[in-house]
This record gives sequence, structure tokens and C-alpha cells, in this order.
Amino acid sequence: MTLALQVAGKTDVGCVRANNEDNLGYDARYGIFVVCDGMGGQAAGEVASKLAVDTILSYFQQSDHDVHNPTVGKTFEGVAERGNALGSAIQLANQAIHQASSNHPAQAGMGSTVVAVLVGKNFFSIGHVGDSRVYLLRNGSIQQLTQDHSLVMEQVRRGLITMEEARTSERQNIIIRALGSEETVEPDIDEMMAMPGDVLLLASDGLTRHVSEDRILEIVGTAHSLDRACEELIQAAKNEGGDDNITCMLLRIVEQPWYKNLFARFFPGRGSQKRQNSI
Repeated sequence: MTLALQVAGKTDVGCVRANNEDNLGYDARYGIFVVCDGMGGQAAGEVASKLAVDTILSYFQQSDHDVHNPTVGKTFEGVAERGNALGSAIQLANQAIHQASSNHPAQAGMGSTVVAVLVGKNFFSIGHVGDSRVYLLRNGSIQQLTQDHSLVMEQVRRGLITMEEARTSERQNIIIRALGSEETVEPDIDEMMAMPGDVLLLASDGLTRHVSEDRILEIVGTAHSLDRACEELIQAAKNEGGDDNITCMLLRIVEQPWYKNLFARFFPGRGSQKRQNSI
């Protein structure tokens, strides 16, 4: 079975902020998809999030990510080579932001969250730092695949506060792990098997703090396209106040008919205008 990807992404400044510190990017040729939420003020957050996206994409674009990518920082047990490549790319992004912050006083203290998905063959790798999230929508249900690196969620995990208290806490925006804050960072890396029909949502907290999991499932399940689903998700967050920048990216995994694989072998490059790529 050959799988293919459909993708759509959208970012919005929201209803309150003057500038958008979120960034997103992807390269379906290499199966890499990234959403980042910058922080630092005075446009430094925009710099950090864009630097993170660009660094991660470049890591896979500039070398064969299956074999020849250089290892950066910590390696990760229990994940495949591609998962370790994703971990290296995220750690390289951390180095880039930290160095830029050190070299430019106006950008001192800038940082970014990151969620990234690397899809290949019949599985996908997930890497993240911060409180941006990845969700899996499968068989009519939704599952959060990442754990927020935030103060309130750490308190929930330790049993100090309830989930309901976390949702209403004034300290929701305190991040305990971010790109650029230190010389090194340890991303969480995980892997899962991919199944036809799976939808992955990558989102900044400007979406997930305002739109419930049930509402996400409803919007994605009823929208007539991924593009439309992204628009409706962002509007749902804006309807609840939209007090932060809002970014989402949706990936749908579909089964590729055998004859399309044959067509691609003999007519490479055809159909490149469609936002669907074999993996």
C-alpha cells in the first residue's frame, strides 16, 4: 500500500495582537511539516519562529534525510532514524535561535515553540518543544499526541491542579521549555503508524486554548476541504475572542491508487499543482 498526503495550512493575527509571531511551513517532497509560535516581543518572536521553520525545512531539503543528515545534539532511543533526524533538526533550530539572540541585542530573549511532523512510507515522526500541539483524528475520534511544556500542564501532571483549573489559569502562557531559551533543548520525539484516513492537526495555542477537541473534530469532519477546515478552525478561535495569533495545519493521509504510482514513474512531475504528494 502506498500512501499520499493532502495538506493545508493557515495563520491569522487574531483579534487583539498587532503582529503575527506564528509561522508555518512545509515541504511535501520530504514529508516535513512545521508550526511555530514565537515569543519575545518587538517583532523578535516573528524572527524566532521564522528562523525555526526555515532551519528545520532546510535540514531536510539540503541532504538525504534517510541516510546522510548530520546528527545534532541528543539522540533518541526507541525511534527510527527519521525520528532522530527530526530531533536533530529541532535541536539545530534551537541553536540558530539562541545564536541569533546572542548576536543581536534587539532580539535578546527571543524564543519559539515548535511542533513538527515528518511523514514517510507508512509511519510518521512527531517532534515538539513548548505548548503548540499535534492532534490525531482517526476513526471519528481525536487524540492529543503531544504534552504541553507549560507550567500549568506540569502542575496537572503532578496532580497540583485539575485540568479545569489549568484551562482557566492566568498562567497558561508560561512555557517551561522553548527553542532558543538555552544553548541546548530536548525535544519530545515519538512515532506512530500511519493509516489511510488519518488527519493530523498541528496548531499553536491560539487555536487550542479556545477551540475544544470536540469542536475541532466536528469542524474537520464536516468541512468540504482541508483549506475550508483551516478557515473554520481559525474563525472558531476568533469567535471566542482570538486574543492570540492562531495557526493550524492539517494533513490527511490517503491511499494512493496503484495506477498513479505507475503514472508517476513514466511521467514524473505531472500533477504537481495538486496539493497531494506520495510518501
